[in-house]
Amino acid sequence: MKQLRVYRHRHRVTFDETNLVGNVYFAHYLHWQGHCREHFLADHAPDVLTALRSGELALVTVSCAMNYYTECFALDEIEVGMRLTTRGGNRITMDFDFARGDTVIASGSQTVACMRRQDGRMEPVHPPPDLRAALEEYA
Repeated sequence: MKQLRVYRHRHRVTFDETNLVGNVYFAHYLHWQGHCREHFLADHAPDVLTALRSGELALVTVSCAMNYYTECFALDEIEVGMRLTTRGGNRITMDFDFARGDTVIASGSQTVACMRRQDGRMEPVHPPPDLRAALEEYA
């Protein structure tokens, strides 16, 4: 059975990501999914970033989910692992695991749609070739 390749991004929790109780506010995990996704693009498909900046391409989040298992706190080192789950048409779904050392603290998923702005509307487009090539390594 083939092992899925995982893209890994490390994050150190900052105090501004915690709430009054001292643990990380739940919405930051979704924010970290975005960080991981963007670092993947910078590392493996930089032309996609150029297309995003120019407005030629938009990556629209169409769904996201999180499951929380234990708390994390300021200055914790968190590793976010991202795996390609499915892709079809203009959509890409990724799963995420959040770990502190050997402990999985949360998991999530996110589906993005590749879109193009055309005449004031958003139209679906297939993922650009460099993104497809980068994703192949994680399929």
